[in-house]
Amino acid sequence: MFSLGVTSVLLMLVSSLKHSVFWWSVLWGFILLYLMSLGLWYSPVSLAGCWGEFLIADNFSFSLISLTILVSGLSMLSSVRDVEKLGNKSVEFVFGVLVLTMVLVLCFSVSTLLNFYIMFEFSLIPILLIILGWGYQPERLQAGKYMLLYTVSASLPLLILIVMVLVKDGSVFWGWKFLSFEWSWLVTVCASLAFLVKLPIYGFHLWLPKAHVEAPVAGSMILAGVLLKLGGYGLIRVFYTLSLYSVLTISIILCLGLGGGIIASMVCFAQNDVKALVAYSSVGHMSLVLGGVYSNTEWGWSGCLLMMIAHGLCSSGMFFLASETYMFYKTRSLYLVKGGLVLIPGVALCWFLMCAINMAAPPSLNLWSELMLGISILSYSTLFAILTGIMTFLSGLYSWYLYSITQHGQSPLWVRGVVLVEEYISYIVSFLLLFVLSMTGLVLMLLM
Repeated sequence: MFSLGVTSVLLMLVSSLKHSVFWWSVLWGFILLYLMSLGLWYSPVSLAGCWGEFLIADNFSFSLISLTILVSGLSMLSSVRDVEKLGNKSVEFVFGVLVLTMVLVLCFSVSTLLNFYIMFEFSLIPILLIILGWGYQPERLQAGKYMLLYTVSASLPLLILIVMVLVKDGSVFWGWKFLSFEWSWLVTVCASLAFLVKLPIYGFHLWLPKAHVEAPVAGSMILAGVLLKLGGYGLIRVFYTLSLYSVLTISIILCLGLGGGIIASMVCFAQNDVKALVAYSSVGHMSLVLGGVYSNTEWGWSGCLLMMIAHGLCSSGMFFLASETYMFYKTRSLYLVKGGLVLIPGVALCWFLMCAINMAAPPSLNLWSELMLGISILSYSTLFAILTGIMTFLSGLYSWYLYSITQHGQSPLWVRGVVLVEEYISYIVSFLLLFVLSMTGLVLMLLM
């Protein structure tokens, strides 16, 4: 955090020189911070361990902090054409990404429930400004309103619970207090609702496709890559700290999440927008995280962490490729985006690899995370085997559908002969994400 703060102060001084120097200095700063954060991965400190009185230090925090820095840096690299080259308020955009990154790093680092809630809610402001300031359509105002109403309304019961905990005990640190309440089912619902909306699960997800469709490429990458992970991270922390024992309530939430994941996967086939399809696929994938959290096993929580990292990288890459496709075709309609395999073979290769990883092809990190989550869900109850199997099958099916419908077929007449400018950015961003996903999967394969 200190390094991130010092870097941001230095870059504020650099910004007075030239906009392009400021932009690329911030980008290189993100690269250096990511390399530094890799040294903190999988710390030997346990889930209940705290570093000082304000920051927490464990493998969950460090892994998600590294993911935040990587996705934020790649989101800036992917916005070079849209923002930096066109001079579209590039300095304001950089400061928005920096503020959002610092808030998210603090959110994954704080050790108390109250501080986490403050950072959790404050993260809405920078992403809302990015959507409103650099979005594509006038409907972005409605998308921002949906996002605020859903997340703030669902977090009010959590605020009431935090006040009750503070009145009872004075403070609550992650993993230091083990609290029990008389109405365990009500506490479970209040503590989980805010994170279920942020995760999200089907029924509370309407804000997500709207926000993704209207957000710029950087907003979509950070929203899918990091902000959705606040839900899974918060569920793990709150479940571990408050000792939620209501088995009936947890079973109902699991049925709602896994059943909703199947419905969301089916809804993917009815979409005509590339970004909306990828957004609905996120709802299906993150439902498995819900099952891993409530399985209350170390195997399930480790699978949740791997799934959040894998989905953060893969989903960010797919949203970036959707933006590149839009830059080439000037549309995101699945009825018009055809023949990419002939017109843009490099981007088509990136689409193939991302879709293959999205359907958990070996040796990607997605495969190991889905295996771990599937085993943990079955250890909770074998009745969920059918739901988990259907969701896994549909995940592969809509990934194959997305690739085949966009890369095959006859291309529209108006895009023939057009050359995609600065295609090297597509290769750099895509292959960096693919490299991290593949190498982490190979390391896990060797360790197992």
